[in-house]
Amino acid sequence: MAFLPPSQQPPAQRPPFRPARPGPPAAGPPGAPFGAAPHPAPRPVTLLGLRGRQWMVVAIVLGCCYLVTSGAVIIGAWGTLHRAPTNAELQRAANAEVARRWEAWPAERIFPGRLSYTPDEGHSEYASRTGIVPDTACEPSVDAEIATTLRKHNCKAVLRATYADQLQGVVVTVGVVVFPDSWQADRAYKELPDSHGPDGTGTVRPALRAAAFPGTASAPFTDAARQDRTFDRGGPYVVLSTSGQADGRPAAAVKKERPGEPFAVGFQIAHTIARSLSLRALPDCSSREWRC
Repeated sequence: MAFLPPSQQPPAQRPPFRPARPGPPAAGPPGAPFGAAPHPAPRPVTLLGLRGRQWMVVAIVLGCCYLVTSGAVIIGAWGTLHRAPTNAELQRAANAEVARRWEAWPAERIFPGRLSYTPDEGHSEYASRTGIVPDTACEPSVDAEIATTLRKHNCKAVLRATYADQLQGVVVTVGVVVFPDSWQADRAYKELPDSHGPDGTGTVRPALRAAAFPGTASAPFTDAARQDRTFDRGGPYVVLSTSGQADGRPAAAVKKERPGEPFAVGFQIAHTIARSLSLRALPDCSSREWRC
């Protein structure tokens, strides 16, 4: 087989022509020219990966949670307001009521017109109130040595009244010292000097100042006539007393201790007042007098 030179080779054969089949033109996007290529559909708008309807569902769920929480809080508050007080709350209410008595009670209730006491013979007698001191300042009501102790422990007031025994031979001035709480009252009470009567020196200083009332059995009673002193405590109150003879006899005239207990009425009256002020009552939360 011989190869023909290029000039003598036959021309290459082309594939036969085949006309395209008629068909519908490709549809394009709305408004595009007929037969244009289609564009991809737009992506939905999202916020933090959530669509509008999804955010609506989230809002509804959160609103329901808030409503349930609010209802639980309201029910809990209603139950707290209408439940019975606990023992601790009753104790606090009782202590608060005792601490307010010196202001809430009238003076005649703190210092009754008559108070019973028991002298040496053993039968009961009654001491009569001769007057109540309107001034309640702390320092002018006691000697300077005691005033220092009261000031140190935040004395709020000193309420004073004077009594005469049934025979009107002995007069007693009683002073209720008010402190913010029982702890401070107790510390002040422990720092006061011991109670005692005349010891031959003719003095009972430091003590509560005497309060005399003209026209009564206590008119001659002065600081110089003080012959006995006592101290007692109840709750946030320290109750002091100072006693002497109704004739105003100065303590310096007493050279030796008198037999028996001529001034026992002073301690008994002071103790009765201290007990009345500090005795806690069962709280009645329905009464306006209580704060439960």
